[in-house]
Amino acid sequence: MNKKETRTIIFGSGPLGLSVMDALIERERYCITIINRRGKADEPLPAGVQVVAGDATSPENVAQICAQADVVFHCAQPGYTEWPEKFPPITYGILEGVSRTDARLVMGDNLYMYGPTNGQPIREDLPYAATGHKGKTRAAMARTVLDAHQAGKVQVTIGRGSDFYGPRVLGSAVGDIFFGPALQGKPVNVLGNPDLPHSYTYIRDFGRGLVTLSEQERAYGRAWHIPNPPTITTRQFADLVANEIGQPVKLRVGNKLMVSLLGLFVPEVREMKEMYYEFAEPYVVDHSQFAAAFGDHHTPYEEAIRETIAWFNES
Repeated sequence: MNKKETRTIIFGSGPLGLSVMDALIERERYCITIINRRGKADEPLPAGVQVVAGDATSPENVAQICAQADVVFHCAQPGYTEWPEKFPPITYGILEGVSRTDARLVMGDNLYMYGPTNGQPIREDLPYAATGHKGKTRAAMARTVLDAHQAGKVQVTIGRGSDFYGPRVLGSAVGDIFFGPALQGKPVNVLGNPDLPHSYTYIRDFGRGLVTLSEQERAYGRAWHIPNPPTITTRQFADLVANEIGQPVKLRVGNKLMVSLLGLFVPEVREMKEMYYEFAEPYVVDHSQFAAAFGDHHTPYEEAIRETIAWFNES
């Protein structure tokens, strides 16, 4: 098939799904359909991109939607407080449905399955050592989809990103809770020690990385870490934001006790307690395997932050 005719399905119309869409459009060789429950997007989409209602938990519905697809991207996820109950059925439904077609499956993932690493670089060969329910959920789903590949049911590859930021990103440590107050000249709430190194993934790099994996035969059958710029501290990240907006970004640090107390009243904050270790030890992602295989392509912080601020200012 001519690459310009590649038929592509994206499950999920959140920031990652739409960043995959953006990356596909950059390549100008894809026919794109986005699937979510409502059958409509939260923003105007480029001409030619369809949005169709679908049930990702139904293998039958997924198989019907993906019957003519060449590549399927799994970028769907439930609310942050609902992962153990609702995430596995979504992943299983997509996996089982795609396995009934000739399409390849690309899954967007994060790093929760590794659990704390005591500050050592986070590599793809680390064991899945998470003890919290979100990390265990991610680990179980990753095993399930990779086992399906090994069993010959479907071709699967996984791309993993760290805490991400960028256009459309809201619920993240450096999403709207960071950029919103920063742009208003208010203190920004951060977790743990902001002077420790912490890898952050630009959402547009995440989308481009997943598309790169989808196009490479040797990418299938394993997980890869999407490239990030050289890791800096959260405070250095805040200073780069301050340089761009022309005013200081003051950080207000929340310790574990504060997270526990706020979690009594705010479910989303309660869920963050499990991930506190990310900000209490160095959190450095090693993407050398992806770089060696496909190139070390990432957006410099200054450019990524500039694009992020522009999006927040326009929203």
